[in-house]
Amino acid sequence: MNTMNIERLAHFLHEVGMLKRTPRSGYQFLGTGQENVAEHSFRTAVIGYVLAGLAGADQARTVFMCLFHDLHESRVGDMNYVNRMYNSTDDRQALSDALQGTGLEKEVLGLFDDLEEVESLEAALAQDADQLDLILNLKEQQDLGNKYASKWLECAKERLRTSQGRDLGDKILEADHTDWWFNGPDKSWWVRRNGKE
Repeated sequence: MNTMNIERLAHFLHEVGMLKRTPRSGYQFLGTGQENVAEHSFRTAVIGYVLAGLAGADQARTVFMCLFHDLHESRVGDMNYVNRMYNSTDDRQALSDALQGTGLEKEVLGLFDDLEEVESLEAALAQDADQLDLILNLKEQQDLGNKYASKWLECAKERLRTSQGRDLGDKILEADHTDWWFNGPDKSWWVRRNGKE
């Protein structure tokens, strides 16, 4: 890591907080659901860790790519696919400007470049993690009755790059989004909860 400037790091961390207030804009087209960029980045990082474990890849590098993959959106916002047909942003420059003087430039920009160019297995897994977070959100919306989520799921599934991503995507689509808690370790709890023996 380069020499770190504590004052610049404080400003940088304030900027990172903007991601909590930066909405993911695609949901306006879907009609249901919402999420901010920070929420998306968190689960993407967890998914990246899981995928890298399945693939025998470098988990830390994959997670770091996932954590930083949308950091530039603190400056350029989240551009959905329709927006991108008419607008462009210089994401790398926005990230470079955000990092300037922090001492993080070389390492984080290297992760960003690898992710954009998909030069490594870890980058492919991080790209899949990004899509799998979307797939999880769309599956929830589909389960809740949004019929348009199915169309989006077809496209998102096609963007998966790795066998691990495709396998996990298939399992996500087979599961009901409530199974993890409703069918938990003891389903009879739901019956017994009101005191019934």
